[in-house]
Amino acid sequence: MRRGTGAYTLNEMHIRGNDVQAPEELAKLANHPRVQVRRNGSPRAGAKCVVYWMQRAMRILDNPALDLAIEVGNLLGLPVAVYFSVIPNYPNANLRHYHFLAQGLREVAEDAAERGVGFIVRRHPDNSLESFLDEVEAALVIGDENPCREPERWRKVMAGRLKLPFWTVDADVVVPSAVFGRSFFLLHHFRPHLKAQLPTYLVEVPKMLPLHPWKPWKPFASFDLAADITAGFTKLDRSVGPVDSFTGGTHAAARQLHAFAAHGLARYEVARNHPEVQGTSRLSPYLHFGNISPLTIALAADEAVRQGKAPASARDKFLDELIGWRELAVLFVRHTPDYDTWECAEPWARKTLVEHAGDERAYRYSLQQMERAETHDELWNAAQLEMVQTGWMHNYMRMYWAKKILEWAPDPARAFEWAVLLNDRYELDGRDPNGYAGVAWAIVGRHDRPWFNRPVFGLVRPMSGASIAKKFDADTYIRQQGRRAGAMPL
Repeated sequence: MRRGTGAYTLNEMHIRGNDVQAPEELAKLANHPRVQVRRNGSPRAGAKCVVYWMQRAMRILDNPALDLAIEVGNLLGLPVAVYFSVIPNYPNANLRHYHFLAQGLREVAEDAAERGVGFIVRRHPDNSLESFLDEVEAALVIGDENPCREPERWRKVMAGRLKLPFWTVDADVVVPSAVFGRSFFLLHHFRPHLKAQLPTYLVEVPKMLPLHPWKPWKPFASFDLAADITAGFTKLDRSVGPVDSFTGGTHAAARQLHAFAAHGLARYEVARNHPEVQGTSRLSPYLHFGNISPLTIALAADEAVRQGKAPASARDKFLDELIGWRELAVLFVRHTPDYDTWECAEPWARKTLVEHAGDERAYRYSLQQMERAETHDELWNAAQLEMVQTGWMHNYMRMYWAKKILEWAPDPARAFEWAVLLNDRYELDGRDPNGYAGVAWAIVGRHDRPWFNRPVFGLVRPMSGASIAKKFDADTYIRQQGRRAGAMPL
């Protein structure tokens, strides 16, 4: 070890065969519960940097994957280069999603320069990760974990193709999923396990600074983020356009969090179930795109309580959603292969839904009618309009929205399929474990208990417009969304 610098050179590491007998500090990093070693082996001899392959955690602040890359770089005496690859066919993504993504990437570029790490963006077809690693002579590559099916497949493919060590980091949950190692049936089953881990993980993490700032030794091509990242993507769905209700990026997320912690958290316990008022944090798009860490949000809620801006009970209810339900959803997706189809149904829900599949339905609508908000139910139509026109739907309405799709679709399998399709198509926070778990809760009983047997729903919990309209000002909510109807892009 180089005394005084805290950095190891590759020549000072002991290599035996094809494995590196790393210094104790480096081995400890690899063994952290947040880290998965996808490919072991020797770092590149004579390497010039460590590469962080950014994908899910699109931020520089409070990013455990980037922090790990910097810490590894410091141990090896190397700078860090952050690499982002823009592909034209991200599953179920459209112009709305890419627009939000591009806004976030511009802020990543600013923050990376300030922190002293490189940031290089490449687009298809010049976006081979393997070629980039050779070009910058990377020692090893660190990436993000993502429990969803397609990103996980990409990581497995890369682990088989790369010639360098490849580690991934569970950067977008407070408690690493590996700590639990399984999913849980109900939230109250999960809470004790989660509570036991929070003292370890719900703590502020010191900012890791690179000892060797990025100073490119030759020009490296990087896409100009002032340009359109979707230019030339001929197969991209452009029918769902950008929205002005949300601006992507860490800075926008921080502003939203600051406003919520200062003014919204205090009334969260009551206001969160009132779709006609902005009583929730509205941070889910930023969490989905990794623009902000759930740890950042949770610590801000703690600070608001310490400053007397909100009661502890409001913080606890908020963290139950932010950490409890959200990380339960991540475990559901990670451990359930068919998380986005009706095949993930609880056995009791499947049995009774099948038994009632032939029940008479008072109303039947096609997918197209639902997409255009052309149902008899003004409250449901308002929720659909909110999603289509703003890219976001209030969580209380999401439950009702999905329940009604089950009631109006030809069968439970298509109800699940249609709910996922619409959610992923229009929501900025779609294509996410939270969305899949929400649909599974509403339609096939996941993370819920059997209710009373009734037509169409079987033992799945029903919801009626008449009952939920008593809990908030439904007329105001309907009028709010109706004012947007003239902009309906269908």
